[in-house]
Amino acid sequence: MIKGVEVKKLKIIPDERGRLMEILRSDEGIFEKFGQVYMTTAYPGVTKAWHYHKKQDDHFTCVSGMMRLALYDSREDSPTRGEVNDFIISPDDPMLVRIPKLVYHGFKCVSDKEAIVINVPTLPYSAKDPDEYRLDAFKNDIPYDWSK
Repeated sequence: MIKGVEVKKLKIIPDERGRLMEILRSDEGIFEKFGQVYMTTAYPGVTKAWHYHKKQDDHFTCVSGMMRLALYDSREDSPTRGEVNDFIISPDDPMLVRIPKLVYHGFKCVSDKEAIVINVPTLPYSAKDPDEYRLDAFKNDIPYDWSK
């Protein structure tokens, strides 16, 4: 596992009215601080990658459809430099993945319906000074193949 990445298995609690799933609580170790909560989606077969943040950590989960989340550690001083982590996340295998700052990440919808992703970053988005640094999903030096 890439240094600083944490995975929390999530539990869906069903009853006769529907389902409930806690995603992130302020009283657990995976939580650092609250920035905002947002939803992003990808249509079947679409890849949204690669980017990293210098100031914030992300907390990703998928609440509908299925996503392949990939992480790449390019941090020069990291003991896991060069490592790739790969997760399949869906309501059938729910988990929350903490992505530390400076770790490249992206996801691909690998279901036949739109993947709906919830992210809880540790900082709010700033349109004036966005904390996003991007690479092309396919033309880069990251040893990862989105076609799988």
